[in-house]
Amino acid sequence: MGAQLTGGSHQARAGRHGSPHGSPPASRRRRKRGSKVGMAAATTASLLVLLVGGAGWVYLRLNGNIATFGADGVSEDRPPEGAGGSNVLVIGSDSRSGGNRGLGGGEGDVGRSDTAFLLHVYGDARHAVAVSIPRDSLVDVPPCRLPNGDRARPQHNVMFNSAFTVGLTVKGNPACTQNTVEKLTGLRVDHTVVVDFEGFSKMTAAVGGVPVCLPKDVYQGDLNPNRGSKGKVLFAKGPQMVSGRKALEYVRIRHGIGDGSDMGRIKRQQAFVSSLIKKIKSEGINPSTLLPLANAATQSMTVDPGLGSANKLIAFVMSIKDIDLHNTKFVTVPWHYQGARVAVVHPAADALWAALRADRTIDGEDASGRHRHGKWSADAKGGPAGSAGLSSSVSGAGISVVVYNGTRLTGLAARAAGELRAAGFTVTGTATAPGQDRTTTVIAYGPGQDGKAHTLARLFPGADLQQATTPGIRVTLGRSYADTTAPTPTPVASSGDLSSGVAEKVRSADDNPCSNLSYG
Repeated sequence: MGAQLTGGSHQARAGRHGSPHGSPPASRRRRKRGSKVGMAAATTASLLVLLVGGAGWVYLRLNGNIATFGADGVSEDRPPEGAGGSNVLVIGSDSRSGGNRGLGGGEGDVGRSDTAFLLHVYGDARHAVAVSIPRDSLVDVPPCRLPNGDRARPQHNVMFNSAFTVGLTVKGNPACTQNTVEKLTGLRVDHTVVVDFEGFSKMTAAVGGVPVCLPKDVYQGDLNPNRGSKGKVLFAKGPQMVSGRKALEYVRIRHGIGDGSDMGRIKRQQAFVSSLIKKIKSEGINPSTLLPLANAATQSMTVDPGLGSANKLIAFVMSIKDIDLHNTKFVTVPWHYQGARVAVVHPAADALWAALRADRTIDGEDASGRHRHGKWSADAKGGPAGSAGLSSSVSGAGISVVVYNGTRLTGLAARAAGELRAAGFTVTGTATAPGQDRTTTVIAYGPGQDGKAHTLARLFPGADLQQATTPGIRVTLGRSYADTTAPTPTPVASSGDLSSGVAEKVRSADDNPCSNLSYG
């Protein structure tokens, strides 16, 4: 009976939210806004409520809360499945529509992405890392579906949060943001979740507040720099407990701390999510707390159809329930300022994505669940201990290459490009080859490129090298590449690029809430 009720409810809600035309009722709008903190609370609460009793009315109530967005806007040209672990994209918004109107946010009813992170759950179900992607990051946005069914033009070197506004709808465009993240990372996004301000505020109240810390006193003028004066103290320096609107104000503070940027705010948001997870775990199985928390969490979420029912959410949570606080990490994609915007740093970011595809943790541990040899340490040949590690002895420094996908497997060129960048190669472009029926990878090289082509070939065992009259080096991927393990990012992880760009700035969920709070 429970399964039948779940299916009916999900289908009805999917029908209401899947249409690209028109604006949803106001009561639905408030479920379509995001705040970065929603996913961990929602999923953990759903599981614990089930363990408490799972009464039919509770299950049905939670199931009825969940809204879905249409998956028809997800790109057909996607990274391949099964690269390692699973990935959940969590999107936040600063829209003032619906119940969020009194809680601040952006102007008007257009859904705007305020913050986002990609949660990678490793294959061993014992490790997870949330990678924050700054809203001002300069990225390429692929053609995305508009409300009328047409596709918008691709955008080059634009702010990351612009992907969510494609189509200018109240509910935003989570599918477009998902497509952009897949293009940026070469990782397949298995699920996407959007959470709203109002639900976040209620969640923090349901757990009795969240411990936070401030590096200095924060005034009203720090929350609203247009105020014209400092105003009253909102937060005193040091540790304290926040909930409801106060918690929302904490995660939104940007000015007056550190360098006053969104980058510093990301650090404090990561600290907040860590404290929230810790607080939920500390509550134990407490129905009086968990039911309001689960109710607020599920009301605040809009999810892809793959998570569009309580039983699907619970199944996902079951897969991550054994991850402890220390193995729950938070990090920001490697970046540097480019004027007023943020540029993603290569090859450090490519090494990070490659490590996640290989199910390697930030500190180099094999967390795939398939092997037990521990750290991703280099042996005498430079490869992972106990493995051949062909790519570990290859340096692509000074070698440029164009990558073509000669198969019908979508996302293969992006995958290879990420691995090549991780090994130090410069990838000047990716494209689909004129024919998609190749079985063997072909490396074509122009005059004077013989040595570089042979270096490249060491990453593609069995590749066919062909001399060409046109300049440059081109690799056309065949099925032989798709059927073998992708080149590992060991050289970067071992050489220190990943450590210096990522590992030294990582936060664990069990870290002191007063530590590592700001840039600048």
